[in-house]
Amino acid sequence: MENYAVEMLHITKRFPGIVANDDITIQLKKGEIHALLGENGAGKSTLMSVLFGLYTPEEGEIRKDGEKVVIRDPNDANALGIGMVHQHFKLVECFSVLENIILGVEPCKNGFLKKDQARKKVMELSEKYGLSVNPDALIEDISVGMQQRTEILKMLYRDNEILIFDEPTAVLTPQEIQELLQIMKNLAAEGKSILFISHKLNEIMQVADRCSVLRKGKYIGTVNIADTTPAELSRMMVGRDVDFVVHKEDAKPEMPVLEVDKLTVASKVHKNNAVKNVSFQVRAGEIVCIAGIDGNGQTELVYGISGLEKPVSGTVSLCGKDVTHTPIRQRSIMGMSHIPEDRHKHGMVLDYSLEDNLILQNYFEPRFTKFGFLRRNNIRAYAQRLIEQYDVRSGQGPVTMARSMSGGNQQKAIIAREIDRDPKLLIAVQPTRGLDVGAIEYIHRQIVAERDAGKAVLLVSLELDEVMSLADRILVMYEGEIVGELDPKTTTVEELGLYMAGAKRKEAQQ
Repeated sequence: MENYAVEMLHITKRFPGIVANDDITIQLKKGEIHALLGENGAGKSTLMSVLFGLYTPEEGEIRKDGEKVVIRDPNDANALGIGMVHQHFKLVECFSVLENIILGVEPCKNGFLKKDQARKKVMELSEKYGLSVNPDALIEDISVGMQQRTEILKMLYRDNEILIFDEPTAVLTPQEIQELLQIMKNLAAEGKSILFISHKLNEIMQVADRCSVLRKGKYIGTVNIADTTPAELSRMMVGRDVDFVVHKEDAKPEMPVLEVDKLTVASKVHKNNAVKNVSFQVRAGEIVCIAGIDGNGQTELVYGISGLEKPVSGTVSLCGKDVTHTPIRQRSIMGMSHIPEDRHKHGMVLDYSLEDNLILQNYFEPRFTKFGFLRRNNIRAYAQRLIEQYDVRSGQGPVTMARSMSGGNQQKAIIAREIDRDPKLLIAVQPTRGLDVGAIEYIHRQIVAERDAGKAVLLVSLELDEVMSLADRILVMYEGEIVGELDPKTTTVEELGLYMAGAKRKEAQQ
């Protein structure tokens, strides 16, 4: 009899219009890293939410150490030693790191909070697992990577033995990803059992012992990582062969569409400027990629260009017109599209329906509005077309609440909206973050098609493979400045890495 830490047997979970999990059985061995692989909307997060007590399944049972258990809510899960790091973190922004870690299990004596012993335990865990955090920093002031470490410490502080990681690398830099994968290996070596939701095949190949694949809510199979290949896994996940290579002709750039001249943008986190005196052009018919380690001014640069942040100095021109102080709607009407970095903060209104999110920037056009009233039939037909074209999966189609969709399908909806507006300039920040290989393949083709149709594309990406395969020119940002312009045809990932780390520029200056 195999010794399983957790068994989810014949789990079925339904939502209006969709069977999210259809008779799924997953068995997690003690001390293993078990990957859960599937396309966006395949039912991975739903299945793990059932295990963590956020959802109650209609059918099936859960066993822990061979005994049947009932998990009604996350408190039950915690009592059984099950912890979860969610795809979108569950942290209180105005609380400190320490306060978030102990929230709900605060150590008290005579009604008073005893933070000292909690701090001691948190710092010991931080040291032991290489999870460096500043316990007194506020969540709203720290990087996404440190927020991630806070979430992991929250699980370890509660002495959880079964750890669920839901898309843990979707928002991390390449360096932070390697750190996290090493932490997961260390935890498994200590006897913790890990369920790892991902659709990044190289990460699964690197850390997982076994992998179970879901497709459209159904269980496809479980394989040993030692006996499989990324191509085989992607075939199980998507149901067809996936082309990992971006096919594109050489760029034929024409007139400049975006001109940034000596742009300086302030930082919200510290007193220095985040973008310092940056100048570059993006021409029609080319993809210019801003590469760099997260936190080197890329976010603020895009804010300055798109109008989310007022620059300290410098100018931004679109199609020869100065738009430095132009309102965002006006920039949008003039032909600027923006796929934002933070899909929840700047990409969607989560409590609106999918169809309303798809017309956020052009609801006032005559095809969608008449005499001040929304033309619902036209809006629905438009939304239906985009949903089919971009394979946006949602339980109730156009009327689905955006909040209820998977992160990847929210991303696809934003990309559909921004590209369909036929922009002159497409600013795409981390466009494939949280997408599966099939969706990434499709989005890459769309971005190249925009370029070939004579659009200017400004891509900001932390994925080096994406940078190398999509860009016609690469601009590297380091500490708020552009430190190099590289040609992806003649450069290497190693050279790009040196520029991103600031080493290459220093050599040139010596």
